[in-house]
Amino acid sequence: MPHDTSDRQQPPHSHLPSDPSLRVKALETILTRKGLIDPAALDEIIDTYENRIGPQNGARVVARAWADAAFRTALLEDADPVLTQMGFNGRQGEHVVVVENTPERHNMVVCTLCSCYPWPLLGIPPGWYKSDAYRARAVREPRKVLSEFGVTLPEGTAVRVWDSTAEVRYLVLPMRPAGTDDWSEDQLMRLVSRDSMIGTALARRPDTGGVAGQEGAE
Repeated sequence: MPHDTSDRQQPPHSHLPSDPSLRVKALETILTRKGLIDPAALDEIIDTYENRIGPQNGARVVARAWADAAFRTALLEDADPVLTQMGFNGRQGEHVVVVENTPERHNMVVCTLCSCYPWPLLGIPPGWYKSDAYRARAVREPRKVLSEFGVTLPEGTAVRVWDSTAEVRYLVLPMRPAGTDDWSEDQLMRLVSRDSMIGTALARRPDTGGVAGQEGAE
């Protein structure tokens, strides 16, 4: 019948809950029952990207660079052997260049062709990083894009945009916030966000309880 609204006429996805997390759980349950996925293997993949491959790796690198001048120098001169020694290498991270923010220059990373990104350091790229709008506008109007992320730079600070490729990926070393001279590496890590290592955010200020704000000079 033309106006039949029975379950047979509804697309399969209409039976899934509207909340994204519930939809994911429902899909996982359906695929598990059909024997198409192994829950244990799925948990291992999730754990890998949440706890072993992800922004915490990059944050560890940044925090160590803030705390150890010799490490920072080596990282900026040739990051690959330094990162390999830390175990942060492999697929999507074969060659990484670290670029340092200073009061005179703010760095920002984009991939204008696709979504090249240092997975071993930052995990899976966010959706906005892969969007056509970001890929086009980051190069054309970086200051405006930064302002939309809540970053306002002094007029005297130049913006340098780095274009990641399959051969070279970039990691931004944000400026260390003021007032953290006696902080441990683990404490410093809490001030480093994924976006600050892409350049679309600043390091979190210690006096705002982890809220992103203006970076202080080292």
